[in-house]
Amino acid sequence: MAASQGIRGEAIWLDGTFVPWGDANVHILTHTLHYGLGVFEGIRCYRTDAGASAVFRLTEHMRRLYESAHINLMQIPFEQAQLEEATLECLRRNHLEEGYIRPLAFIGDGEMGLNPGNNPVRVAIVVWPWGKYLGEEGLERGIRAKISSFSRHHVNSKMTKGKTCGDYVNSILAKREALLDGYDEAIMLDTQGLVSEASGENVFLVKDGEICTPPLPTVLAGITRSSLIEVAREKGITVVERNIGRDELYLADEVFLTGTAAEVTPIREIDHRQIGAGTRGPVAKALQSAFFDIVAGREAKYQRWLTTV
Repeated sequence: MAASQGIRGEAIWLDGTFVPWGDANVHILTHTLHYGLGVFEGIRCYRTDAGASAVFRLTEHMRRLYESAHINLMQIPFEQAQLEEATLECLRRNHLEEGYIRPLAFIGDGEMGLNPGNNPVRVAIVVWPWGKYLGEEGLERGIRAKISSFSRHHVNSKMTKGKTCGDYVNSILAKREALLDGYDEAIMLDTQGLVSEASGENVFLVKDGEICTPPLPTVLAGITRSSLIEVAREKGITVVERNIGRDELYLADEVFLTGTAAEVTPIREIDHRQIGAGTRGPVAKALQSAFFDIVAGREAKYQRWLTTV
């Protein structure tokens, strides 16, 4: 079920205090609502085999939230450790063993116009249950994708290292176009025509046993992306970060996406062209298995990536 359809919890952390879910409101003149300058993160909590709940790479996600704010000249009025503890407490108060976590820093009401002036920077943390973003079937069988008619942002037009709220209008347009055309996801090219990202995920291809992915200067530094690169290299798989043309996707043995929401999702078809065998390939399957072992707490060497609730 999509996150927007009837999600509800008990409490939301807002500006340092917990408020009842239905009371977490903002003024209609909230600056971010009008102009889109805010920053956010997407984080997941998993129930481990030991019975505890653990957040995947909480510190790294929160660090990126502060980096996104810095890029956008926003000063978050809380220490990172406070937001990390508030995240854990939010999960506890909502009795959520597994789910999605959304920290959001936004500019409140006050001045209008493009310059927010002295408007306060406000912070919220919301948690809710959220299943497989692209579906259980998509994880096993692979999804269908299309090359979007919308280009990804130029590196100097939106600064690709920040997760900035307004930037995702670009993603929404691409995603809706793909869905309206009968696909599951969009793959976006940069302004030079090279493969960039999906609407909300990083892109990987496999060819002759080697993994390739677009380099960081033009894409978001995905935390699941970096995790899977480390895991793949630990398994002895070569990972190369380089420019990729769209036709290389068509000719790949495998293509898969990574992201907090999508986790590790294979692509079986792009633009009516079958990818490899037309199903989840062995590399994607191995990385999926490794990823779900890690978040379930079954891999001791990666316990450092888990924060127990």
